[in-house]
Amino acid sequence: MDFPAFFDEVPALRVHDALAETLGSATDGILEFRYADAVRLTGHSCPTVASAYWLTWLALRQLYGDDLPERGGLSVEFREDARSGSTGVVATVVQMLTGAAGRSGFKGLGGRFARAGLQRFVPELPLTMRYTRLDNRAAIDATADLSLLPCDARLDELVDGLQRRHVDGADLRELGERWQRRVKTLLIDLRDDPAVFIVRPVERRALALLVPPPARSPLRGAMPMPQRRS
Repeated sequence: MDFPAFFDEVPALRVHDALAETLGSATDGILEFRYADAVRLTGHSCPTVASAYWLTWLALRQLYGDDLPERGGLSVEFREDARSGSTGVVATVVQMLTGAAGRSGFKGLGGRFARAGLQRFVPELPLTMRYTRLDNRAAIDATADLSLLPCDARLDELVDGLQRRHVDGADLRELGERWQRRVKTLLIDLRDDPAVFIVRPVERRALALLVPPPARSPLRGAMPMPQRRS
């Protein structure tokens, strides 16, 4: 399978997964994810999938510093329900990277490693997502402003033609090339732009005010990361 070359330029995300280590699924429980894995999972590469991957990368870097992020050690909350817009696609990518799942997720083994219920719908959030460590309750709010991507009038024309079924093979190839050029701009040229990828720590007082009660329903629906400390 051949992916666009720029996929390899997107930094990988390395995490530690205690369940994977316990079951012998990965040496020392260390897993590495790349943007191509998110594309395989969702079946396509687009600004939404790219934003879900990169926001998670940035949030985990802030939350864990020099340590490897702990997959299964976070909850992730969404301002919009999984049935709204592209939230379901974002939640799928976030689950792959963090282990946090909705009600259908892994229920645990011997009272440990549960992932179900770690994704929730919290409409009071100030940004579109919140990542929270389960061990120390440190949290990060995150969102992406895709309106700052440069416009491409020709791409808009091709997408409109696709919707109207007025495209030929050459048009489809051009559409794909321009579409991935847009994703590349986001993940390569704009990934360090704080106006595009907004990631900010949550003050503990704000966190306390917005933590949902236990009865709240779950969501329906290599610049390598730093090495883990021993």
